[in-house]
Amino acid sequence: MSSRYACTVTPSSDLYDAPKLGLDKNSLQVDFKHYYGNHLAQDKGCASGHYLYTSIALTLRDRLFERMKQTKLAYEESNCKQAYYLSMEFLMGRAMGNAALNLGLEETVTQALHDLGLNFEELTELEHDAGLGNGGLGRLAACFIDSCATLQLPVTGYGLRYEYGMFQQSIENGSQVEMPDHWMRDGNPWELERPEFTRHIKFGGHTEFRKDSQGKVNVHWVNSNDVLAIPYDLPIPGYQNGTVNKLRLWKSAATDEFNLEDFNAGSYTEAVASKNEAENISMVLYPNDSSENGKELRLRQQYFLASASLQDILAHWTSKNSNFDQFAEKNCFQLNDTHPTVAVAELMRLLMDEHGLEWASAWKITTSTMAYTNHTLLPEALERWSVNMFGRLLPRVLEIVYEINARFLNEVSQRWPGDKARIASMSIIEEGHQQHIRMAHLAIVGSYSINGVAALHSELLQKGLFNDFYQLWPEKFNNKTNGVTQRRWMAWCNPELKSLLSDTIGDKWITDLGELSKLHSYAQNPLFQQQWRQVKKANKQRLADLVKQSCGIDFNTNAMFDIQVKRIHEYKRQLLNVLHIIHLYDRIKRGNTDGIVQRCVLFGGKAAPGYAMAKDIIKLINNVADVINNDEQVGDLLKVVFLPNYQVSAMEIICPAADLSEQISTAGKEASGTGNMKFMMNGAITIGTLDGANIEIREEVGDENFFLFGLDESEVEELKAEYNPREIIEQDIDLKRVVELLERDYFNADEPNRFGNIINSFTSSHDAWMTVADFRSYVDAQHQAGLAYQDQQRWTEMSILNSAHSGKFSTDRTMNEYNDEIWKLEKVNPK
Repeated sequence: MSSRYACTVTPSSDLYDAPKLGLDKNSLQVDFKHYYGNHLAQDKGCASGHYLYTSIALTLRDRLFERMKQTKLAYEESNCKQAYYLSMEFLMGRAMGNAALNLGLEETVTQALHDLGLNFEELTELEHDAGLGNGGLGRLAACFIDSCATLQLPVTGYGLRYEYGMFQQSIENGSQVEMPDHWMRDGNPWELERPEFTRHIKFGGHTEFRKDSQGKVNVHWVNSNDVLAIPYDLPIPGYQNGTVNKLRLWKSAATDEFNLEDFNAGSYTEAVASKNEAENISMVLYPNDSSENGKELRLRQQYFLASASLQDILAHWTSKNSNFDQFAEKNCFQLNDTHPTVAVAELMRLLMDEHGLEWASAWKITTSTMAYTNHTLLPEALERWSVNMFGRLLPRVLEIVYEINARFLNEVSQRWPGDKARIASMSIIEEGHQQHIRMAHLAIVGSYSINGVAALHSELLQKGLFNDFYQLWPEKFNNKTNGVTQRRWMAWCNPELKSLLSDTIGDKWITDLGELSKLHSYAQNPLFQQQWRQVKKANKQRLADLVKQSCGIDFNTNAMFDIQVKRIHEYKRQLLNVLHIIHLYDRIKRGNTDGIVQRCVLFGGKAAPGYAMAKDIIKLINNVADVINNDEQVGDLLKVVFLPNYQVSAMEIICPAADLSEQISTAGKEASGTGNMKFMMNGAITIGTLDGANIEIREEVGDENFFLFGLDESEVEELKAEYNPREIIEQDIDLKRVVELLERDYFNADEPNRFGNIINSFTSSHDAWMTVADFRSYVDAQHQAGLAYQDQQRWTEMSILNSAHSGKFSTDRTMNEYNDEIWKLEKVNPK
């Protein structure tokens, strides 16, 4: 800690006894006026929405920080075990509405601002989505820490404070265009900088072995290029329970702002080079790692997160404890996917090199505190780092990885003597032309718990991807099916439904989603069905307004709203959806409209900048949409849009409005999915494969309330050897018509062969996503969905039942399972 932050005097205890902040309308107005007029120096000549938003944000933040201090004190006084959630992403969305909801101040703050001539809802719209994640992994992490606070579990999140988010997406001539997402441009009123807890992070240099006065050999990492990690704390409020946990985000900075000698010599660029290089670490979320420089920056980010967080936790421990005898009993770390798994080796380094523990003691602590969550079944998504690059950046950490691996392979050899193939496949170090470190293997070897995120996913990890490790340590493996928080994804984003549910079954569902099962008895009630449809209609109008504003297309709220929003990836099969849309268009053009329901199809999602095929799929969606939306013969029967710049705040409008939830990934490829859960809670009906959490959703709601199609995971594997898409196309006249339209450039007349790569991909026998194989089954399921929608009484019943059976998919249940089976924390009430 810098001396400038050390306290040189002993202040009176009265200093800490600030008057408790009021939650009444008058107290909120007084603080709001103070921030607006004094803190931000606004007067009658100012009319900036930014300052109005900031003033109410600071007013609410004060009340959150008040409770965050009380929560921290309660944890310290109880000497409880604590968990730390390490994630490269926390896709938080907007904070204002969530803060008001969880503080129980929605109505009060709305009225307080109304009396001042202001609209709370309009001010919440001025907030930028926090650019701290890019997809389901980050949103899951946000839901997790929300639920931990609501459950009053002592859990702290650790992540990176990205200056820029993934990117802002616009669509130009049908193609994705990426623009910087400078979400921090106007600052972030919800955070608190804590420079007194700044940490030093080492990169480069080399190691030296020196004997101390007692003859013990100590390792020193020297001549390193250090970077500072500066923490910023965000409050994470539980639902109206007084608990406010924290999310600590790290910003990178240079140890020296610039080189004065270079500056004085006129070399400005060289003078600030180290500052710029240091700040790059936390500048942009997930740099494109297609280049070597991109890969290096990503590794820097991951180590920066792991080292800063672990140093922070160990410093707090040593400030109150003289040794590490009880450390494992009081601390545990949850690693969210492979990104932070370098923490296994870094904890060993810190315990041995910085705190003097022997290998055996450090390894026992590490393997008793680390827990690893896997989020993918795709081998290419499991991170591997070149040993050369890793060693150049993290020389001491590489030495520890080698030692971990040597000891681990000795254990494997004892279990399976002479099995060189198994040893090679399990090794943390992958041999080849260039050696690589398998980060998932490091996580498994160094953790006491390894979990998947849906029943099928966990089963496939054990049977396939990590089978050798499962045979060695079956007791380590478990399943934790994902969930989402109903506070944001129902109570906040669907206020009309919140009111209807609370008036009908009470409001306990907000903290116990299982209470929604009481809706079962209302599913066939005509009055309740009518009220349910009215809520859905209002939500569809909100989405229609957004579509009109963003895309210029009119959505008819009487039509079925058919939604697929998620990251653009081949395995998620947006392409299959497009093929079905082309099929519907072809039928309409031929006058074959029997059984076709009015349908509004909405896509949303971003393609990684370096993922050419995903970007081609976005282009295809937009070209098809442009043709259909401008064809008078189609009219209102079919509308298609690609909503640009999909993000959390957009999903808050989309998911309450959805009728049909597209969850159509190739079976065996999606780990879990969480969008499927958000849609289900809000009464959408799923059309999907037996993949990820779809399986459990179908089990909960029943086959009659789920539109199932496609090959299952075992059938996908069986078909691979003899898969012949061209033969399937020839035998299916509907599919053949669709392919012919694409092949003759019907949707790209001005760009011949623009979609040749897409056509070649799904007609190839090597198409791992089995798009053609599932086409007919998908079309048939879509037809059944259309027929069901025409019977509004039956559809409404299915919608209500989906919500009624969604209780399992709350993160409250998920986090209770993490706690009961992995963390074993005691709940602490700060009141």
